[in-house]
Amino acid sequence: MIKSADFYFEGGRAGVLLIHGLTGTPNEMRTVGKGLHRAGFTVYGMQLAGHCGDVDDLVRTGWKDWYASVLEGVDRLRRDVDHCFVAGLSMGAVLALKAAADRPDDIAGVGVYGATFRYDGWNIPWYWRLSFLLPWFKRFNLFQDKTFDEEPPYGLKDERLRAAVSSSMLGGDSADAGLPGNPWSSLAELIDLSATVRRQLPQVRAPCLVMHAAEDDMASVGNARLVMNRVSGPAKQVLLHDSYHMITVDRERREVIRESAEFFSEIAARREDAAPRAAAR
Repeated sequence: MIKSADFYFEGGRAGVLLIHGLTGTPNEMRTVGKGLHRAGFTVYGMQLAGHCGDVDDLVRTGWKDWYASVLEGVDRLRRDVDHCFVAGLSMGAVLALKAAADRPDDIAGVGVYGATFRYDGWNIPWYWRLSFLLPWFKRFNLFQDKTFDEEPPYGLKDERLRAAVSSSMLGGDSADAGLPGNPWSSLAELIDLSATVRRQLPQVRAPCLVMHAAEDDMASVGNARLVMNRVSGPAKQVLLHDSYHMITVDRERREVIRESAEFFSEIAARREDAAPRAAAR
């Protein structure tokens, strides 16, 4: 049974849509959401389709369903704000970039946190190099009961936090800490999504804040460089040196909040300044 775990914090006329990762939960975005709300933003921590339930709930959905959830989130937030930003963690960052490419008039800026176009971090086993076969396995209905089980450190450098998250995750509370493993069929969907968004990156003209852990255990810094090199809009890269993959909850989460609040606030202020000039023409 899928539980509702999304959150909505009413604030000012600039808003941020926060998108969690594959097999994750809105809770991995809640701390950042609270920080952005304190900085004056309206914040919507959305829940992707099929998430916060069991494995069967997840595998019944694909990337197009997850992306439809994002667009619904954009539409909901846009009703309440003048300036809409999207920010995502891991696969959520990939979905955020796709929204910016597809809806340039609606998206003022993008927070790209630990973007995961490919799992190539230092804790990913060698056989993941064969992941390109997963879409073929799914097409021919092979090995669809298999999962890629996560192992310590679970994207967290903070050992105390790691213990708490792993206890919830392994205890079966997917709404709190997500699923402990990635179904192969869902990973196949991520590979298809990543290929689609790679081609669309030049269409991203909104400013991007690209934050990534220098020692990301799941997705190397090469994922961040991919975004920096291919988007058309202005982009700022920030490397974090005391976190692993889950930068929105790990040791430098306050840095994520600070950088994001400053980045989005500057964009909103420029847009506010530009509006009267445009109206006067």
